[in-house]
Amino acid sequence: MSAQRARKHGCHVAKYDLNAPAPETRTLDSVTGISKKGLPSGTVGVLGALVIGISTCAPAYTLTAAIGPAASEVGHQTPAIFLMGFIPMLLVALGYRALNSAMPDSGTSFTWATRAFGPWIGWMAGWGLIAATVLVLSNLAGIAVEFLFQSLGILFDDPSIAEIAGNKFINIAVCLAFMAIATFISFRGMTSTKVFQYITVVFQMAVLVWFIAAMFIGAADPNNAAGQMPDLSWFNPLEVDSFSAFAAGIAVSIFVYWGWDTVLTMGEETKPSKGRLSTESKAAMILVAILVVLYVGTAAATVAYSGLGDTGTGLNNPDIAENVFAALAHPVMGPAAILLSLAILVSALASINSTAISPARTLLAMSHYKALPSSIKRIHPKYKSPYVALLWSSIVASVFYAVMRFISEDVLWDTITALGMMVCFYYGITALASPWYFRKTARREGLSSMISKIVLPAIGGILLLVVFVQTTIDSMDPDFGSGSNIAGIGLVGIIGVVVLGLGVVLMFVQAKAQPDFFHGRVLSRADASDDTSAVDVFDDGLN
Repeated sequence: MSAQRARKHGCHVAKYDLNAPAPETRTLDSVTGISKKGLPSGTVGVLGALVIGISTCAPAYTLTAAIGPAASEVGHQTPAIFLMGFIPMLLVALGYRALNSAMPDSGTSFTWATRAFGPWIGWMAGWGLIAATVLVLSNLAGIAVEFLFQSLGILFDDPSIAEIAGNKFINIAVCLAFMAIATFISFRGMTSTKVFQYITVVFQMAVLVWFIAAMFIGAADPNNAAGQMPDLSWFNPLEVDSFSAFAAGIAVSIFVYWGWDTVLTMGEETKPSKGRLSTESKAAMILVAILVVLYVGTAAATVAYSGLGDTGTGLNNPDIAENVFAALAHPVMGPAAILLSLAILVSALASINSTAISPARTLLAMSHYKALPSSIKRIHPKYKSPYVALLWSSIVASVFYAVMRFISEDVLWDTITALGMMVCFYYGITALASPWYFRKTARREGLSSMISKIVLPAIGGILLLVVFVQTTIDSMDPDFGSGSNIAGIGLVGIIGVVVLGLGVVLMFVQAKAQPDFFHGRVLSRADASDDTSAVDVFDDGLN
């Protein structure tokens, strides 16, 4: 290793000022450009990261919002499509793990794609992550509003209270209040966030396991005319009628797994690991394993209990499609239905809080590396949180939800499908960054590295990008998703194209305003054979 390549720049620590950008606290590798951003280190362990990851994925909220759209596309093969959705997630996770080990950075997809493919593709990968998170934050808040009023209706034995959520103005006002509360909790830093997540995760997981068991029992009840025993064909993806239906189902199933990578955005804040894997990588792999068992089991239980009818609690009933558990709560759990409503409510609220972690840290990284205005990278002096990035995420998500609520009556369904498209887009790019970045070194490291860093992430990335293209084409059909459309063009397709198009426009505006990043003068494009150990950069700490 040459002396020039091994050389590190020192860093200057300035006093914090709320009205000034975060200080340039970089311990900077002269080759990679990877550097610290002022986030507190050593505050989150494996269990803490796992809890935050579960909270971000929000199983109770995710399943009530996704099972209806998935069942409308693939019917009895809903468990199979959730299982198939796990496969690209696993392949992508291997790429994420390799990239995180080589370049731990809060920017994740943005930083890694920039290092592998250059600033333009890196910028769009970061934009895809931010856009997906804005879509899901608005959806989370919408689900929380519905279950707040449903819980109140059950508590006061007055079903009319649940109907208040249908009032657009009240719905939006309560949604904005939820967003404000969650943003405030995240603003107070990772420690405050972690404590809040422990409480909510334990409650929602316990209730969800109870609910799944009750559905399987109810499916065998002779009084349940729609009930049926699970069949092995439900787990066979080859039974899906068409590739378009398969792609749409995969996009929805990927939505349910989406969020596990939030754990990796905390790489600068996790505790040191004693093993070969980093703390955040361990938590991410455990999280993915838990999710696949939980999701496939829940899908099978729901199909078995509800069937595929288009009335009542049937999964093809469009009136319950975007919020299935709201319709199933009382029939399945009886007097305990309020526990399910509360579990989904706290699941959505906790996920608003934890989901904000990912875009805030991506925005922080993009600003830190001069891909966005420098004002976004401000770190709060007391709580050490990227508070400006948090505020931007919350404000944009709130405005998006308010606008969409007036455009579409089925805003939750449509945003879930559009979210699946965005996730396929940036996950696909990130997964392909692994084989390209390690293409020279993995061959020298042996067969295991070739498979885990090159072959499997490449398959996952290609699969996700194919699903993205197919779903984008199909979503232009006015009957796609909920059937909402503008001028005969599917609303889901419009959302996807407009969101990505806006990213392209903002990218060119930023390239003109701050060209250093886009000219490769901040983060250089390279591969693993060119880089010194990025991990060494972080081990140096802030001196």
